[in-house]
Order: sequence, then structure tokens, then C-alpha cells
Amino acid sequence: MVETLRLMAVHAHPDDESSKGAATMARYVAEGHEVMVVTCTGGEAGSILNPAMDRPEVLENMGPIRREEMRRAAEILGIEHRWLGFVDSGLPEGDPLPPLPEGCFALVPLDESTPPLVEVIREFRPHVIVTYDENGGYPHPDHIRCHEVSIAAFEAAGDPDRYPELGEPWQPLKLYYSHGFSRKKLVAFHDAMLARGLESPYDEWLKHWDDGKPDVIERVTTQVECADYFPQRDEALKAHATQIDPTSRWFAVPLDLQREVWPTEEYELARSLVDSTVPEDDLFAGVREKVITG
Repeated sequence: MVETLRLMAVHAHPDDESSKGAATMARYVAEGHEVMVVTCTGGEAGSILNPAMDRPEVLENMGPIRREEMRRAAEILGIEHRWLGFVDSGLPEGDPLPPLPEGCFALVPLDESTPPLVEVIREFRPHVIVTYDENGGYPHPDHIRCHEVSIAAFEAAGDPDRYPELGEPWQPLKLYYSHGFSRKKLVAFHDAMLARGLESPYDEWLKHWDDGKPDVIERVTTQVECADYFPQRDEALKAHATQIDPTSRWFAVPLDLQREVWPTEEYELARSLVDSTVPEDDLFAGVREKVITG
């Protein structure tokens, strides 16, 4: 018996879903499960990171262009998609850091930004939610706010006394943080590239790595094998043409080497209302048994 399960990934900007866990989502879609990405902001304040797209008319229309990029990426991954409708805060730079723009996502009070996500959770009824850790994966104000909103909504969605006007309560069973490049993963790719006589794109990155900083791999509880879906992940990334340079180091490691050396995507189990023993290899571990057996 195959039970249809539902996974929701909550992200800060369009393109985050393709760089964090995209192959996992594509795998679960291929297995017949339902996957939805919720994007908190429109990415309006994003910079153009692909030189081929660095044109005035693109910069002037970043909002509509990034919405279309997100539509194409969702189509490639086979996922459902929802916008929460908040405004991109931008990444403040300088010393001292400038204030965030008024009305941006990171400054919206949690009691205003949480209800829209609660409503989508109650509509889609995910068994599992994936978001960022308390550091946002990296310290972008929207990523940190995305974490806070996701936690608040996870806790509120199943409570019948909170936001009763937003639909029937629904309690997700597990919450994960996605984790990207760890030092261990970079070293594995770096060594494998050199062993093949190829130039490593991570040489400078590793030379300047802060050895006093804990490796995020130490927090990982769950590794999902999804190597067969790396091509879909890459195509979804390329759909975000303003943000992804197809000649960048994102694509420097050959797919066959990636499949051989590191065929998984990594997660940290942060909340669980089902029995599941870590380490895991499935975001639905424990959920399948509960849903099927009731």
C-alpha cells in the first residue's frame, strides 16, 4: 500500500527552494507524494547575480521576472507553490549596517506574518515541514524571519484556539531544518576533483574556512538519497536566471562525481510528534507508519 504523504518547504525567496533540498522534493514527487513550496517574499530586492542577465530592463522588473522564474522552477520540480506576499528585505551591507527598509518581511511583526502561513498549512495539510535553522542557513534577515515564522506556524496550525477563522486545525508531524554545504562535503568534492585531475572550485573557500566554526554536518540527523534527481535540481536552479550563473561553481562538479561522492541532501530533525530513530534516510520516517496504521 502506498499512502500519499505531503511535504511543505518554507523558503525566504524564489531560488532558495532550488538550492536547498530540490532533489529531495523531486524524489518525493516522483514517488507519488505531494510537495508544496511556500515562498515568503517576492525576491524584489535581489541583486542580479548572473552577468548575462545584468541589463537595466531586468533590474527594473525584478519582481515580475522572479515570479516567472519561480513558476518555471516549480514546473520543473513538479511541485505546488504559494506566495506569502511579503516584501524582500534585501541583504544589508556596509559598516555600520544600514537599517532595513520600512515594511519589509524581516520587520513585519510575527503576529502579522504567522497567520498567512498557518492558513496555507491548514489548506495543504503537510505531514512534514522543512525550513531553515535559527541562523537562517546564513544570516540574511529574511532567512532568519522565515525560520521564526515557520516555527510559530508549526506550533499554531494545530491549535483550534488560534486563528479559528483560518480553517480547520492541522498539526504537522515533523519539522526539519535543511542544511547545505558543510565543510565535510566540500572537502569530499575537493579531494575527488583533484583525484580526477580536475581543478577544484572550492580551493579558496576551504583555505579561508574558519576552523573554529563548528561544521553544520554535526547537526545533521537525516540524509535523503536523491542523486537521481540532481539533474532536475540543476534545471530548476537555472530557471532562476537572474540569480544563478550557469558557469558558476554551482555546476563545476560533474554530476557523476556528485552521485558517487555525495548522493544525499541533509536535514536536521527539529521537532517530531512521531517515533523515529536518528539517523534517518527519509523525511517521512515514522510518519508513514502513523498515517498508514492510523
